[in-house]
Parts: sequence; C-alpha cells; structure tokens
Amino acid sequence: MSRQPPISASKAGPGPAATAGGAGAWPVSANECGAFPIRIARDGTWFYQGSPIGRKPMAKLFSTVLRRDDEGRFWLVTPFERGTIEVEDAPFTAVEMQARGAGPEATIRFRTNFDDWLTAGPDHPIRVRHDPVTGEPSPYVRVRDGLDALILRPVFYELVDRAESRADGGVTVLRVWSGGIAFGLGEIP
Repeated sequence: MSRQPPISASKAGPGPAATAGGAGAWPVSANECGAFPIRIARDGTWFYQGSPIGRKPMAKLFSTVLRRDDEGRFWLVTPFERGTIEVEDAPFTAVEMQARGAGPEATIRFRTNFDDWLTAGPDHPIRVRHDPVTGEPSPYVRVRDGLDALILRPVFYELVDRAESRADGGVTVLRVWSGGIAFGLGEIP
C-alpha cells in the first residue's frame, strides 16, 4: 500500500461510517488511497495484484482492518491510510461447523477461513439468499460489523442435515436453531 500525501482532518471529514455493529467513524487521519490491488475470491482466497496471498497470517492481518461502508463497498482502513478492495461475494468463508443440542437450546458454531470461531445467534445471524433465476442457495453467517462469511457447500449440507421442517402458511420451511433463534434455510418444494 503506497503512502499518499497527508490529507488534513478538515478535508478528510469524519470518514465513512461503519455499518451494523456500531464501530463508529473510521480514522480521520487516514489518507485516501483509492483502490488497492486486493481481491477476495468467492472461495475466501485473498489476492494481491492477481496473485494469491500465500501467507495466511498476512491475509488474516488484512482481515482485521476490513470494513464495509453503507454503500456496500469494502475498505482496508488503518490509522494511516485507507482504500477500497474488491470482494466477489463475502470476505470470509465458514469452513467448519460444530453443533450441540436440539431445538431452542441448540448451539451451532462456525470456524472461519481465518480460524475464528463464532456462535450463530443474535450477534451472528444465519441468512440464506436464493438466486432468483436458479433458486440456488447462498448461505451466510454474520462475522462482524456488516461482514459475512459464505457458508461453504459441505458445511451447508451439514447444516441442512440438522434442520427441522415446519409448515408455515401452506409452505414447508427448513430451519435450524442456535442461540435461541430459529434461522430459516429455505422452502421444501
């Protein structure tokens, strides 16, 4: 990341506000650097100038300064500089799942591609977006501050295996419980 001439606080403004999670404004002193040559592929691989970042600790370090603004753009933000990056889908992936219990007492934990564990519930909701043309599901779990992890297909299959079906208005819906919340996974045709 290249250094840019300093931008005065009055010119920089308060910075883009962080989305959900209340993280507050981003550092005022950050220099606007435009777009960094960083891309996160749908499978969670981080690329720099078109080449995969082979050192997981380096990508994990970048992930700690990742933010998403109200317009849905992804930024790397440090006290010294900030710039946008490209994210094909979600910036993280859920690569493993552990589940305990059943019904409202159940807990489901996910491990991200950076080995962080989170428990689905009010702070880490599960959601499934269905492609309007194909109907194919894209499942996600919230990681933090508007940043999601795409639940990889094998993990999603495990999740579906735990699901219960429930009739809702003439439609049968699959759902899983975690943290006292029932999360819908989709309808059964």
